[in-house]
Amino acid sequence: MKVVLLAGGFGTRITEESRYKPKPMVEIGDKPMLWHIMKMYSYYGFNDFIICAGYKQQVIKEWFADYFLFNSDVTFDFTSGREETIVHNQHCEPWRVTVVNTGLNTMTGGRIKRIQPYIGDETFMMTYGDAVCDVDITKILAFHRSHGKIATLTAVMQDQQKGVLNIDGMNAVKSFREKNQNDGAPINAGFMVLEPAIFDYIEGDRTIFEREPLERLAAEGELMSYMHRGFWQCMDTTREKEILENLLASGNAPWKKWED
Repeated sequence: MKVVLLAGGFGTRITEESRYKPKPMVEIGDKPMLWHIMKMYSYYGFNDFIICAGYKQQVIKEWFADYFLFNSDVTFDFTSGREETIVHNQHCEPWRVTVVNTGLNTMTGGRIKRIQPYIGDETFMMTYGDAVCDVDITKILAFHRSHGKIATLTAVMQDQQKGVLNIDGMNAVKSFREKNQNDGAPINAGFMVLEPAIFDYIEGDRTIFEREPLERLAAEGELMSYMHRGFWQCMDTTREKEILENLLASGNAPWKKWED
């Protein structure tokens, strides 16, 4: 199953670093946030990624172009008068990574719409490239398959101002609306499972996924929530980056389930 990662935004609230790279490429430890998210999915056996790039998309492409080389033991042999590269050991994950330039100013829904040719008629997963979580991905997928609706999102209880959900006793999302300064309610944490019918809800590049598509899905009873009561943290600001850095440095990063 393919995993779609939204990684095309400008990252305007963490400009200290995002002026040079896309926000998902800002490093936590010595690896980009995007890598941490991919490792989370890979831990559960999902290794086929589609990255919706945009702002400074070349940075993402260049990083993955060099990733195999940087994670391998290599001999560069020039003795024959030409370069011969010998890879002795490589320590890369079994990833298949498709980086798609979805446009500089494209909205979130438009980015998802643009990768439709790479998805085809398959169920897929999608999340944002700026948040980590210790949710069990296989449980989200099992929940999605159990209810037969078009979309499942992961909900968390946070004080931060994200998209707000109204959830009934059967875990159905009854309404969806954008953030409000005074909200203290379940929020959209990403980590979604989507049926290909989702593309019919997206008009084009100017569509904000968190508005018309999710609002319409909720109104039609096609949006469900998987409530996660564990760890979730986004990286919108330098302070939030420092929170994640400190957790990783202390050896207490809840999202890091894989072995080094």
